[in-house]
Order: sequence, then C-alpha cells, then structure tokens
Amino acid sequence: MSETFDAVGPMLAEYEALEARLADPSLHADAGAARTLGRRYAELGRVVSAYRRWHAADDDARAAAELAELDAGFAAELPALRADAADAAETLRRVLVPRDPDDARDVLLEIKAGEGGAESALFAADLLRMYQRFAERRGWSHEVLEATGSDLGGFKDVTLAVKARGTVTPEDGVWAHLKYEGGVHRVQRVPVTESQGRIHTSAAGVVALPEVEDAGEVAIDPADLRIDVYRSSGPGGQSVNTTDSAVRITHLPTGLVVSCQNEKSQLQNKEQALRILRARLLAARQEQAAAAASVARRSQVRTVDRSERIRTYNYPENRIADHRTGFKAYNLDQVLDGDMDALVRSAIEADEAARLAQAGA
Repeated sequence: MSETFDAVGPMLAEYEALEARLADPSLHADAGAARTLGRRYAELGRVVSAYRRWHAADDDARAAAELAELDAGFAAELPALRADAADAAETLRRVLVPRDPDDARDVLLEIKAGEGGAESALFAADLLRMYQRFAERRGWSHEVLEATGSDLGGFKDVTLAVKARGTVTPEDGVWAHLKYEGGVHRVQRVPVTESQGRIHTSAAGVVALPEVEDAGEVAIDPADLRIDVYRSSGPGGQSVNTTDSAVRITHLPTGLVVSCQNEKSQLQNKEQALRILRARLLAARQEQAAAAASVARRSQVRTVDRSERIRTYNYPENRIADHRTGFKAYNLDQVLDGDMDALVRSAIEADEAARLAQAGA
C-alpha cells in the first residue's frame, strides 16, 4: 500500500502562504524578517520538491500496476517504477526529519592551543588556515575577530567568523557544515622545535558557536556587564599600542569573559567582544534547553562537545581520521588546504542516520 505522508499537507499550505508574503515588496523593508521568512521558504522548498517527486512517481507506479494486467509493456516497467517511487519516498522521509534549527546560521569558531605548548599553538594556526580555505572553497567569507599569537607564529587562541553570502538553505548553511568541528583535535608530527626527529602528539581545542543574527535575539542588560580597557599586547606580552584600545567584557550573571584587541579602536573591539559574547550566551541557552529535550537533541549536542577528542591529524602518514564516524583518508595535506568535503560529509551522514533512527523509534 502506498504511503500518504499526511504531515506534508500543512507544510504545502505554509509554503504557498510564504510564497505570497515574499512576493509583497513591503516585507523587504524589514531585512531581518525577510531573511527569516526566506530561510523558512527555502527549507520548506526541499520538502515540497521531494513531495512532488514522490507524488508523481507514486502516481506512475499506481497507473502502471492497473494497466499491467492488460499490457505486458506496463508489467515490464512496473518494477523500475516501484523502485523509483520507493526511492522518492525515502528521500521525502529524510527531508521530513526535523533539522537543527540553527543550520542556516553563520558560525564563530574558537580555536585554542592545548597540550603541547608552542607546537599546539602552531597546530591551532594550521586549523585556522584549514577553515579559512574551506570557507573560500564554499564561497563563504571569513574574518578573524580576535587572536592571541605565540612566539613561533602560532596562536594561543583565535576566533574566526565564517559567513555565508546571501540567503542559503539550511542544508547549505555554515552551521550545518561546521557544527561538527567542536572538540579536541589531535596532531601527530615532528615539531619544528624537535632536533631528534621524534614524532610528538599535541592537541588544540575547537568550539563551534552559531552566530547571533540580531542583537535583540540575545538581550544583554548593560548593568550585567563589567567592561575593562587595557593596552594591546603582542605574542611576547609586549605592548603594541600606546592607547587603551583593548577591551575585556565580563558577563556578571554567567561569569563569561571575552577579550578583544585586534581592532585599533576601543569601540570596534567592544563591538567584536559583544558579538562573541552573544554567541556564547546563545550556545549556553541552547545547551540548557537541550538538557531537558529529547534524546535526539541531546545526541546532537554531544557531537559538538568541546571536551571530546574527535579527530587525529597524522602528518607522517598523511592520514586524517575522525573517531566519531570512522572516516579515514590519506590526503591530510589536501584537507589542511581546505578540501574538507568528504570529512564533513561523513559527520553529516552519521548525524542524519541517527536522526532517522530516532524518528523511526
């Protein structure tokens, strides 16, 4: 018996209503509202397209089944038509599984040196370049919001903003691809400071945060902030500015602290710090909500657990391995140059499989 997919009915109605609203020029006077509705329209468009494909394939299979008794030609076509209808139904089932509502958001990546000292800081710089190259390959823009350098040219910590250009569908969103990067990244290689040629293991941590699009989305009471200003410093701690342009903001209710010194003006550094603080507050709010949510949502949070060792970068073997998905490849040099598609796809597919299994449970 054919499936009915009754749940699609309300989505089709919402899609048509959104289509009419987006055609109204007055809506676009509010860029934020137009962007939100545009993303929902694009998300529903995937469902509508999959439903129409399934409906047409199912109709063809039904018609062929009715005519098969009268015409051998239709009987011969029936297996292929039924297979096409089954494939279309599976595709529709996949797009009907609820997505992470943040998938279309832009992302802040916080990369921090960990075990390994100077070598870890150099690896943090390698990860930064990898994400920058990946963003460029996908046509996204990127910007370093804050960085604390190390003596050998690495980074003790660095925050990278990655943004899509224009409105994107959730599956093409930056968060949809980079949310799996959160965790501990381990590197195995001969450090530049190693004179005996011995392979060392060190690590760097990555925190992935969905970026807040509207300041009003995460309200911050100015009374909850302590703002300190100081002079910017370089890798060795020496002052690199003669004015107090660096800013440190402490969010008193949560104890979160954000410092920025990259920009030349105090105002610019304050704006960047608030941008990072909003993203951290949003992530904290989502983690609290997830703790009381379904098993499916909690499992998604675990995939971006910053304490989890998620990946190993083995330079001598030119090997990259993801410990969550079992992905392994011997093209580490290409991955570090931004060719991350297969690596990221393995995480996306593992997440989709888990969500499908949960939906069917």
